[in-house]
Amino acid sequence: MRVLQVNSVFGVGSTGRIVRDIHGSLLDSGHESFVAYGRQPLVDQSNAIRIGNQRSVYAHVAKTRLLDKHGFGSTKATSEFLEIISGMRLDLIHLHNIHGYYMNVDLLFSYIKHSEIPVVWTFHDCWPFTGHCAHFTYANCEKWKTQCRDCPQSRSYPTAYIDNSIANFRKKQQVFTGVKNLHIVTPSVWLADLVKGSYLSEYPVEVIRNGIDLSSFKPTECNFRSEYGLEGKTILLGVASIWGERKGLKFFFELASIISNNEHIVLVGVRENETKGKTIPNNMTIIPRTNDVKELAGLYTTADYFLNPTLEDNYPTTNLEAIACGTPVVAFNTGGVSETIRSSNGVLAQEKTAVSLYKAVLNFRQYSFEDSVRATYGKDVSTSSYLSLYYRVLQGVR
Repeated sequence: MRVLQVNSVFGVGSTGRIVRDIHGSLLDSGHESFVAYGRQPLVDQSNAIRIGNQRSVYAHVAKTRLLDKHGFGSTKATSEFLEIISGMRLDLIHLHNIHGYYMNVDLLFSYIKHSEIPVVWTFHDCWPFTGHCAHFTYANCEKWKTQCRDCPQSRSYPTAYIDNSIANFRKKQQVFTGVKNLHIVTPSVWLADLVKGSYLSEYPVEVIRNGIDLSSFKPTECNFRSEYGLEGKTILLGVASIWGERKGLKFFFELASIISNNEHIVLVGVRENETKGKTIPNNMTIIPRTNDVKELAGLYTTADYFLNPTLEDNYPTTNLEAIACGTPVVAFNTGGVSETIRSSNGVLAQEKTAVSLYKAVLNFRQYSFEDSVRATYGKDVSTSSYLSLYYRVLQGVR
């Protein structure tokens, strides 16, 4: 079996790690696996294809900002990429995030429809069926169900200075529908239900949970408490690659004025511009984003609670990582968040407020680490499910 995965990144970020894990599983199983990516070039990666370059990315960004035509730039880069894969005799193409300033989706799907190569498409967000945004929960917008227009989030990713959401919606509907053998995958039931209510309802949808590397995310010792003088403190941890209002950054600052003297907030990944104009409270410690998985696992393990007050999310792997490290999760009931938590390893706040979040922390004292998380959250469970899906798709079983 010759499989090509396509994603904005390879090996970094949550989607990049998922792609890497599937790639490794295919190779280990004796198949031929290739990965095409558009951002953050990597070295020493076998069978990897970079789509375009930094110049083509910047040009796509400009087209998005000025014309709100995200996904319809990168014409030359995409044409060159399609020319490469046209001679690869692929059995199956697995799409992930095809947004991210690197791919012309019109050209890509024209090739797919013409070649009739079977396609598996994993949705990591809602971008494939909206006229602009990747998430719409925070904006409480349901225009995607009929036709996007007057977009309330045109200045959100992918940022644009004009509103072209009507044309984008119609064009994406035309481009993404009518593929003969396309199977959609979502990591959560929540997102699967949204897809079924969109213009992509013609396709079969299957839920395959994201998995994590349990050889890395496990109870791990570290000296964080002693290094930062937090011995005897109850640590409330928050982790995100990109913070902001949607990830619930404001709730941590509100929590800082509520928690007791024996409790301390630790935030990972907050950038300087995200705290501009804010005074960092004495009971809060901010550390830079880390790509050191062992360091991150140590932080998860050290924390007493992992707090995830995200206001829109699909199926956050940070919850899984914390649980695998033996730390309970306290979160808002948003998107597919509830699907990552069991009563023994986490709790959902009743309301989306800092007070409710803190009450959930105080009321949750019955954490029980379950070895069953290894049979539920491991990346091997996810990758084997994908390989099984590949076989079924190629055999014509939908």
